[in-house]
Amino acid sequence: MREITKEMIEYYKIMKLGYDFMGYPSLKKNTLSFHHTIVPRRNCKSMGLGEGYLWWNGAILNQSTSHEYLHLIEAKDYDMFLVITSEMIDQNIKGYLDRENLLRIRDILEQFEREHCSDRSKKGNLLIKDSYLRRVRKL
Repeated sequence: MREITKEMIEYYKIMKLGYDFMGYPSLKKNTLSFHHTIVPRRNCKSMGLGEGYLWWNGAILNQSTSHEYLHLIEAKDYDMFLVITSEMIDQNIKGYLDRENLLRIRDILEQFEREHCSDRSKKGNLLIKDSYLRRVRKL
């Protein structure tokens, strides 16, 4: 795990709170990952940011749920992806995980789920996995 990821986990009290920047459970520290928010990782080098693992450019997400799900949302509905990203950037600027931001993210996720609940992959599997629906109830 990168040092910046460890520092952000501690600073935002992710383990103590029990959830990440999108309101998904954080049960084990080693399941958390850094998500690039402002400058995508693929653009960082060309912009002189190295790999882009910078505090102002990140959010902490659970790799197998919120992180994967966010990238699915990015592929299916870029506007919703941008709104969720904006809420995470706002939390990073505030310096804490804010209940209001998390509730707005939840609303967007629920809207995405209503619109894409029956979407399937090329192999016929539902795109929205059951694990993507398991968010922290009390924020």
